This record gives sequence, C-alpha cells and structure tokens, in this order.
Amino acid sequence: MGVLLSEPGDAPVDHSSPAMTSERLPESGVAQQGILTCPGEWQLHHRGTLQDAHIAWRLIGPTTAPLVCALGGIWCDRHLEDQPGRRGSWGQLVGPGRALDPDRVRILSFDYLGGAGESSGPLQERRFPSVSTYDQANALARVLDALGVAALHAIIGGSYGGMVALAFAERYPERISAVCTISAADRAHPMAIAWHSIQRHIVRFALERGSPEQGLRLARAVGLALYRSPEEFAARFSSVPQSENGRFVFPVERHLFADDASPLESLRAEAFLCLSESLDLHQLEASRICVRTTAVAAREDQLVPLADVRALVARMPNAQLREITSIHGHDAYLRESAQLREIIAEVLAAAA
Repeated sequence: MGVLLSEPGDAPVDHSSPAMTSERLPESGVAQQGILTCPGEWQLHHRGTLQDAHIAWRLIGPTTAPLVCALGGIWCDRHLEDQPGRRGSWGQLVGPGRALDPDRVRILSFDYLGGAGESSGPLQERRFPSVSTYDQANALARVLDALGVAALHAIIGGSYGGMVALAFAERYPERISAVCTISAADRAHPMAIAWHSIQRHIVRFALERGSPEQGLRLARAVGLALYRSPEEFAARFSSVPQSENGRFVFPVERHLFADDASPLESLRAEAFLCLSESLDLHQLEASRICVRTTAVAAREDQLVPLADVRALVARMPNAQLREITSIHGHDAYLRESAQLREIIAEVLAAAA
C-alpha cells in the first residue's frame, strides 16, 4: 500500500511522485492531496472485489489543528470548499467562516469508491462491483493508516456521507471521538428507495440510448423535486406559467430543468448508478454504535423522515437528536449553514 501525493489543483495526480508537496491556497489554508494505492485484491462487503484499487484524498487546514473528516452526498467529491474558479461540492459547510473552517480544523476528505472522482470507480473499470457504506468506511480507514493517523477528532457527514460516518463508527469505534450526521439514518426508507429506483431506471434507459447526460438531467430533476420541501415550492413557484414555443412552461418546471448543471459535471451516469444503489443498500445495526453521535434531522426531509432518525437515535447507546426546521428539506445538510454551525461547534468542542 502506498501514498501518492501531488500539489492540489485540477491537474491529474502524478502516480510516480514519491514526495508530498503542499501549497497555500487563497483563503483555504495549507492543502495536500494524493492517491493511495491498495495493491492486490480488496474483498468488498457485498462479496465483490476490487483489484489494485486506489483512493483519492485531500487535506486542508493547519497541521496542528484537530483532524476532522467531512463527507458529503453522492454528488460531492473531495474538493469541498469554494476556490477561485471552482465551486466546492460542500462550500456552504466547508471554508473560511463556515461551520468547518480550515483555519481552525484540519479537514480530510476523499473521493468515494464508485464515484466520478479519482478513486476506483466504474469510469475506470468495465464491470464495477456494488459498493457498501462499509466499503467507504474501510477506504477511510486505509487512508488514515497510510497517513499515520491513529484516530480522528470527528466525522461530519451529510446524506450519504452521514451513512458512511455511521458505518465507520460501527466498524472503527477506537478511531473516532465523535460523529455528527445530517440528513442520514441507519437504513434507507422504502419511499426513498422507490424514488431512487425510478431515477436509476431513467439513467439506465438513457444510457442504453446513448444519452447519459439527458438521463442524469432527468434524474436530477426528480431529485430536486424530492430533496426540497412543499413549503419551499409553494413560496417560490406560485406564479403563473408562461407560453413558450406553443406550450406552457411552469415556474417550477423551469427550476427543475435549469441550465445550472454543476452537479452533473462532477458525477457521470455510471457513477450515479453505483452510488445511488449504495445509498439504498445501506443498512447497519445502530445498537452497535457506541461512539458519541449527534444526529441532525430536518423535520421537512422527505427522503430521510424525522421518525427514522428518531428511531436511529433511540437504538444507539450514546446519541442525541437535534431537530431543525428547513424549507430545503433533505438539502438542509447543504443549505442550513447557520443552523449547522452551532451544532457542529458543539460536536467538536465535546470531542476535544
């Protein structure tokens, strides 16, 4: 197993580079990144295997600060904070003055296995196996081993990242002091699986017809309709439709199919199918998680209902529930930076 490192940026990582390099990025502190190679066969949770896998990781923040792992949703990659010319995949939470400030904490992130980043995924391999949140947790453990890190101060995980955080806490309790999950539970709700299944059928249908981008756009529209709350849609899209090219276009329709395709640029169809399936396969035993856990739930979340998060916390021996109200529904983990800042500050303070 080896760690390959390079300067941060958009250029491909140099797999032959033997040494770590770093650079002070504008308003982002010191950043380091690299690719961890895992020679040989990796047995996955659902009995598939990876051969000579690799995991792309990134660190930002002072080397002397507490080390926190931040894990976002399936659309997120390891570039979390906003940078000049690049919108971060979790820029509302990570960045100067944000809940996770790289001037105050050292932040570790990595590209998910099966995703569209530089970790092993379906874009590099023809037949990619099913991936579990336990496999993502194992990937994080391997990165920590390679970096010589015995334990993390905390993991902050939103949506899919919250599922991975719970899996890590169950499997590696000695390597984490505290966990904060946002919009995540110990298993996917059947209604969420139903909608995710529809999204995957749309994407597969489009792939078979050579239109993967259109399939992703349609799947994204379904997601936008579900991730937010009815209250937000009522407030934003109550105006009358406009006639265009012989048909009516509704304000909410315009929103769902807007040209802002930034998430589509970071996640290709094959990677979406892999991680969407991983979301729905997620299932763990909450009673086995003894790590101090704060579970944040939005009352308006349609994909991870409040009742599911309450049930999760009730089964955990060392957990507390923090309920928030958000018109953004499931996307509260992306949008509610003000409410989350206080909660995350408490989590980090308690883990000290």
